[in-house]
Amino acid sequence: MTTEVVQMATGATIAKRSRDDRIFLEGEDCKPGWKGASADYNTEDTHLEIMGKPVMERWETPYMHKLATIASSKGGKVLEVGFGLGIASSKIQEGDISVHVIIECNSGVFARLEEWATKQPHKVTPLKGMWEEVAPTLEDGTFDGIMYDTYPLSDETWHTHQFDFISEHAYRLLKPGGVLTYCNLTSWGDLLKKKNKDIETMFQETQIDHLVKAGFKKERISTEVMPIVPPETCAYYSFPSMIAPTIVKE
Repeated sequence: MTTEVVQMATGATIAKRSRDDRIFLEGEDCKPGWKGASADYNTEDTHLEIMGKPVMERWETPYMHKLATIASSKGGKVLEVGFGLGIASSKIQEGDISVHVIIECNSGVFARLEEWATKQPHKVTPLKGMWEEVAPTLEDGTFDGIMYDTYPLSDETWHTHQFDFISEHAYRLLKPGGVLTYCNLTSWGDLLKKKNKDIETMFQETQIDHLVKAGFKKERISTEVMPIVPPETCAYYSFPSMIAPTIVKE
């Protein structure tokens, strides 16, 4: 089998391959073309792909609902980074919240977000752009809850993009007592497959230090493991459980 990384007209470099167990190949970078790339929802509305990447699948629903419940547990103003299939967003709207701010960069997904927002019971503020562009415009200490679930856009940031957001913005944006939750299933699925067999050990060894460096106290970080069986067709996650973090700012 041979694999080729090709340069697109947009400037993005993507993997051209017929079969590979890695989501990203060395040097692959989708970020330059991601905003304007087609958001490919299948006819059953169970899968979303962008630039050939498996962004979200509906079997994740119980896990997404768990994260959404954590993010909205304090009520008030909630920030969600990444809309996807709208699974978590719809669950957040079921909570006792006042304002729901959602950052989404892909044009096709954002169009769906705008339509969805008109039908929700609580105020939704859609913000278009990469979180790197939008988050700096948000005021410190204004959110009661944050949920971060965006797709990695390059091989370089595959396992680390969540930490960039958390260290630069999540801590400062939360009110004291506010709660953060997040996931990076594309990374965690790879780590569990290749390095860690225990999901709690994986989280402790690869996530906790970054959260503490961002300003969160270790004693205010807790996790819940929930069983969930991904379909055999899922390319990014095969472990029979998922971990939901709850991180509270003092």
